[in-house]
Amino acid sequence: MSTRRSWVVLALAAATTLTTLPAASAGNTKLPPSQGVVDLQIIQYSDWHGQLDPLSVFGEGTFGGAAQLATYFRQEEANNPNTLIITGGDDFGASPPLSSFFDEAPAVLAQNLMGTDVSALGNHNFDKGVDHLQEMVNLADYAYLGANLENVDANVQGIEPYEIFHFPGIKVAVIGVTNEEAPTLVFPGSFGTINITDAAEAAQAIRDDLARKGVDVFILVAHKGLRTTSPDTGELIDLANAVEGFDLVLGDHTDVQFADTINGALVVENRSKGRTYSRISLQVKTGKGGVLSKTVEFVDPVSDAVEPDPAVAALLQPFRDELGPILETVVGASTVEIPRADSCGQSAGRICESLVGDVATDAMRTVYSTDFAITNAGGLRASLTCPATDVVGDFCAAFTPPPYPITQGQVLTVLPFGNVVATLTLDGSELKAFLENGVAGMPGAAGQFAQVSGLCFTYDIDAAPGSRVSGAVRQAADGSCTGAAVDLTAGSSYTLAINDFMASGGDGYPVVISRVTTREFMDQVVADYIEAQGTISPSIEGRITCVGATCPVPTP
Repeated sequence: MSTRRSWVVLALAAATTLTTLPAASAGNTKLPPSQGVVDLQIIQYSDWHGQLDPLSVFGEGTFGGAAQLATYFRQEEANNPNTLIITGGDDFGASPPLSSFFDEAPAVLAQNLMGTDVSALGNHNFDKGVDHLQEMVNLADYAYLGANLENVDANVQGIEPYEIFHFPGIKVAVIGVTNEEAPTLVFPGSFGTINITDAAEAAQAIRDDLARKGVDVFILVAHKGLRTTSPDTGELIDLANAVEGFDLVLGDHTDVQFADTINGALVVENRSKGRTYSRISLQVKTGKGGVLSKTVEFVDPVSDAVEPDPAVAALLQPFRDELGPILETVVGASTVEIPRADSCGQSAGRICESLVGDVATDAMRTVYSTDFAITNAGGLRASLTCPATDVVGDFCAAFTPPPYPITQGQVLTVLPFGNVVATLTLDGSELKAFLENGVAGMPGAAGQFAQVSGLCFTYDIDAAPGSRVSGAVRQAADGSCTGAAVDLTAGSSYTLAINDFMASGGDGYPVVISRVTTREFMDQVVADYIEAQGTISPSIEGRITCVGATCPVPTP
């Protein structure tokens, strides 16, 4: 059972709006071991996804960016030399073009300059297979950890189960684990012959062995996060409850800000892509005295509140110069902003209909003249329109809306995986299986959540997964949900556009890869569709209707 401590509540209340850093002071500087206490500082950022440029957050501002985070982190280290900088995987993969266009090398090189000490491995680190991961590990000056990766050495060299760090009078162990479902979230074969074992069992065995060897502080960093809050649920909670003797458990993967004391450990997760980072202090008594206290603050790293680190800016400039002429091309415009967030306010668009989901699926269905289209929300990674507040260094020029321009770079930022559209013919019962999988993770925000076009469907969130979809109708010509009923039985036949990741069984969708016709890259399909339209005006049309007591609530 999770026990929330008063110091956590106070730290959260005080830090959620924190944007500036304290000046260095005697109270934060290194304490020599003769004084008996070491102030160990952990700087944690989560699920970074190669967000090299500042992140524009709808209604909130711009945050992070590699050069800006490097400045923040340098100041943190200046305030306390006893600092580790840790992240938990997906630090590259599903990245914006400035990283993905160059096979993710800019993200790893930037993290070197940001001072990163440790990263666990997440599912997106394997997006391009083990040979590509080897290249990234070779580029990194920091440690990649995978304690629960069985047979890893036969596939990738240089990944260790843990790393030991020495500070005055104490030894600190950082153990890294990967989410067990990771192979289902990437293309089949991306893990080579690596098997993922139980994270808790692997971490516990290493922790107990290191305790016998005199390690003082135990940190577990996992590519696991929360699924829901109030109540708090998710793989990170389960992991923290399943292990013993850890001082700190750091999460990742789900874009949730969280801090709590669980099973004696401080458990922390940050918002993704540099939206927040956490400043964690562990007061450690030397001489095997253990951790005396733990506190956490969340920092909002407002991008324009600091000067970008010049070394990081210089590193990235040649990549910008090469990309600019390609990605600054305007392919169309929208009369309204098209955010990644959905109509219920979920930032990753994973619990309700979203405008970016509507446009992407409309493009797939229209270009290939299928009856319907479905895409997984986890494949839609950004806002489609250029940000109204200009972000220096992105691939959008400054403008005054409306309309909102859409550039080739923005389209590629939304769809960074290189997926292609796949079309097939299927019966109504198979279509229902796709829709059922699309809402099986509810009420948690899951990448499998289905964004759809050509149909509107209703599901009961309180019914058992697999038996939730109660019906569907076709969209009328005006987009309204007033068309004929869709027959969700085996006696019907329809054409469907999906992406090749889904067709291969990604995110738990039915495996239909042997039956599909592969088409063009999704990003090009969407760009061509927008260019043909010129200016689009998408609106939330009620394509996904939830019934039941625990349905998400649309926001104005």
